[in-house]
Amino acid sequence: MLRILLKKQFAEIFKTYFYNPKKNRMRSKAGIAGWFLFFFVIIFGMFGGLFAFLSASMCGTLVTAGLGWFYFLLLGLIATMLGVFGSVFNTYASLYLAKDNDQLLCLPIPVKTIMTARLMNVYLMGALYTTAAFLPALIVYWIAAGTSVSKVVCGLLLLLILTVIVLFLSCLLGWLVAKISLRLKNRSFTTVLVALLFFGVYYLFFFKLQDILNSILQNAMVYGDAVKGAAYVLYLLGRIGEGAVVPAVIFTIVSIGLLALLFALMTRSFLSIATASGKTGKVRYVEKQAKEKPVFGAVLGKEFARFTSSPNYMLNCGLGLLFIPVIGVLVLWKGEVAVDVLNSVFSGMPGTAAVLFCTALLTLTSMTDIAAPSLSLEGKSLWIPQSLPVTPATVLRAKVSVQVILTSVPMLFAAVCAAIVVKESPAVRLLVLAVPMLYTVFSALYGMFIGVKMPLLNWTDETAPIKQGGAVTIVLFSSWGFCAVFAALYMLFAYRIGPVLYLSIWAAVFAVGALLLLRWLNTKGSRIFAAL
Repeated sequence: MLRILLKKQFAEIFKTYFYNPKKNRMRSKAGIAGWFLFFFVIIFGMFGGLFAFLSASMCGTLVTAGLGWFYFLLLGLIATMLGVFGSVFNTYASLYLAKDNDQLLCLPIPVKTIMTARLMNVYLMGALYTTAAFLPALIVYWIAAGTSVSKVVCGLLLLLILTVIVLFLSCLLGWLVAKISLRLKNRSFTTVLVALLFFGVYYLFFFKLQDILNSILQNAMVYGDAVKGAAYVLYLLGRIGEGAVVPAVIFTIVSIGLLALLFALMTRSFLSIATASGKTGKVRYVEKQAKEKPVFGAVLGKEFARFTSSPNYMLNCGLGLLFIPVIGVLVLWKGEVAVDVLNSVFSGMPGTAAVLFCTALLTLTSMTDIAAPSLSLEGKSLWIPQSLPVTPATVLRAKVSVQVILTSVPMLFAAVCAAIVVKESPAVRLLVLAVPMLYTVFSALYGMFIGVKMPLLNWTDETAPIKQGGAVTIVLFSSWGFCAVFAALYMLFAYRIGPVLYLSIWAAVFAVGALLLLRWLNTKGSRIFAAL
């Protein structure tokens, strides 16, 4: 039974490799092999190569200084952190709050067997990330310092010890995430906020990593003595990589004890969390008169609810909404400096700064593609909006309006900031404000146009139309192409007509284009939608 559950867990993790959600069918054997080959190339080729380069830049200096243990401690800590971050959300989703907990617990399968299978799944995922980061460090050390039986055996033991530490920390953090999640009512926004926090910490760490490593290498002796004095246990952990047998035996015994402790703790907490229903507020019925909503308002509310209920939809199609106001603040803060630099560099092209500021705002708008997959996300439930007592045009306009409303508010702020900063005439400032706003409407209508022309409705996973749909791909790349053409035409020859006329022409293009697309959605687009 354990083998069957492990096979099931493995199939769930690599579901996309076995099954094509876009075409709703199994992949061929060659396709499956290709996907796994691609996976291992990414993990052990690119990812492992990055850590091999990092290890090579540190190993020689630290080994020469007699700080090989410090080298293993640093790389071990980095590998542990990556292993924990790589598996903590898998722990939360597959160990504690898996969607099939109720089904499995209803079967005549011991709870410990279910828990063990999922625990092994978490261990394998964490071990994969940890190995990809730490194994290159071992190989680089063996090349630089030479090999012996004790170095190779103890080095591999250190890797196993790190994977046990990763498992323990992943389960602890996954337990905390699961506990917090059960107390929250709106999990979609919580998932988005946690993901954004994770991305922020991840990129901040890697932006600062080089400076941190340079500081450590320059003061390696000082840091090494500090670790020996304040955390001797960490010194012993690093000594394992150099081939120290006694610390290796001690930490191996401790790791086995950690596994036993983890299993005991999981046995006590797994069933209570896996069967928890989450926080449900007590609702007291109060009789009140329902307010009638206009037809368009009701459909628009449904579309907003669809967007806010899906973390995948919000993160992949609405992430640009966060960058627009941030760029607006940066423009107010450093915009004048940028304008002075652009004016001095392009002194023979008046108005270049205003055009490039508009280009930046248009590019930010292009990063938001809520409308493009919205029709495809109806999937097999498409009959519901088709059967409502509303016109197809109303449904399509509501889908477009979600992107327009969500994008136009932050874009108005950013455009006002850009109009304040650019040192141009009032007419240019007004156009710097108008062009991005018109493009916001045009971009949403264009996304809906491509979405209607290229719907993807036979998916089994909502990430298929969001990440793999042809409509999203075409909208993103063609929108970036619009932005490139917008800037390139002015830089090449249109600067001769000046920024007022140039921006006015584009404002007219976006306005007319938006009207034509709206007319198409109300007529032909509505007929296509009704016939799907």
